Amino acid sequence: MAEQDALARALDLARGYIASRAARPVRATATLGELRHALAGPLPEHPIDPTAVIDALARAVDPGLVTTTGPRYFGFVIGGALPATVAAEWLTAVWDQAATLYVMSPAAAVVEEIAGAWLIDLFGLPPHSSFGFVTGCHMANFTALCAARHELLRRAGWDVEADGLQGAPRLRVLVGAEVHVSVVAALRMLGIGSNQIVRVAADDQGRMRPDALAAALDAGAAETPTIICAQAGNVNSGAFDPLDAIADLAGGHQAWLHVDGAFGLWAAVSSTLTHHVRGLARVDSCATDAHKWLNVPYDSGLVFVAHPAAHRAAMSMSAAYLVRSPDEPREPMDWVPESSRRARGFAVYAALRSLGRSGVRDMIDRCCRLARRFADRLAQEPSIRILNDVVLNQVLVRIEPAGKDADAATRDALRIVQEEGVCWLGGSRWHDMDAMRISVSNWATTDDDVDRSADAIIRTARRQA
Repeated sequence: MAEQDALARALDLARGYIASRAARPVRATATLGELRHALAGPLPEHPIDPTAVIDALARAVDPGLVTTTGPRYFGFVIGGALPATVAAEWLTAVWDQAATLYVMSPAAAVVEEIAGAWLIDLFGLPPHSSFGFVTGCHMANFTALCAARHELLRRAGWDVEADGLQGAPRLRVLVGAEVHVSVVAALRMLGIGSNQIVRVAADDQGRMRPDALAAALDAGAAETPTIICAQAGNVNSGAFDPLDAIADLAGGHQAWLHVDGAFGLWAAVSSTLTHHVRGLARVDSCATDAHKWLNVPYDSGLVFVAHPAAHRAAMSMSAAYLVRSPDEPREPMDWVPESSRRARGFAVYAALRSLGRSGVRDMIDRCCRLARRFADRLAQEPSIRILNDVVLNQVLVRIEPAGKDADAATRDALRIVQEEGVCWLGGSRWHDMDAMRISVSNWATTDDDVDRSADAIIRTARRQA
């Protein structure tokens, strides 16, 4: 059968790609023009054999692939893909289940239910918390803040789902000075413009200052419905807002406390890192990604809300054709913005089942140890400065040759390292300085991968001297 032939060919190609990851350049090798030339052309007039399509597709895109699942990709806090999750993703595509209602896929609904409960336990969140499987932390933040908007306006006597925002009581939103852009974007989609957000001063590592938050809270009217957005894991430094102190202030002002923990939330699973998220069990909502540190393939985000009624009221829909099960199971569509969506729960379930509690903990701890190894190796080079306290998996690197423009030297070094292809780092801007950002997030990264990558960066730094 043509379908089976295409699947068999895809399996061969996938095995070949996996086997090549450790040796292939991390960067893409094709130019924009070359990719367009390889992939473009008129739409075929007639059907083409599926196996031929897969062969041609793989051949055309291969030079345009960035080896993000390889052990020396350190850009954008992108995780790898655990073997069990890749296999689960293949089956998810074959099963093609719509994770909307229980009656549409009982298996998808129950897998989400079980994986969500495992995650709540793993993070130490209140057992009654609700959860949802979304595309990523951007939509997880959006979902949580929808629940916050619903609940705060409900307390003020306003039904935002029925009456909208025109005429609604004004919401006050306080965020750290280094809030992630996805939180700002989520608030914008909820009708809260970026100019309406109060930014609270942060310290030199990007942590929100409790004294500044207290002053900002006291500066506003006590009766104003308030959302506080904190973060677990600064996107540059990896630093954590002091959640316990912030939770005290939020409680004193009846504010909703949300935590953007795209990758830092996973510190909760480690006995050596959990102090960074002390107070997490007291927050009203939090968001994270599975495609970062859980090493689940894209796309996979998670949202948790300590007030299930508010969460469900903000998200759920009803229509005559949306037939719910008489057994009243957990209906997946009640907790996320999308009604039609893929069954992301299968891969998350496979990751958690394959790793177990100790495997998740070991993966997080190992990545943090490797980040410290990176920093220690690079700091030995006189022209390299580590800009942040390496408290998690993030390392900020700056090239500072004597007598030269450090910003230009850092940008040049970043370009050369990327072009060489031993590893891939991203660029960033930190305290008005250009920097290279290293994010160690892949389950497959080893000491040798770190050493090879550090050597490449050091070689490049010496060329700038």
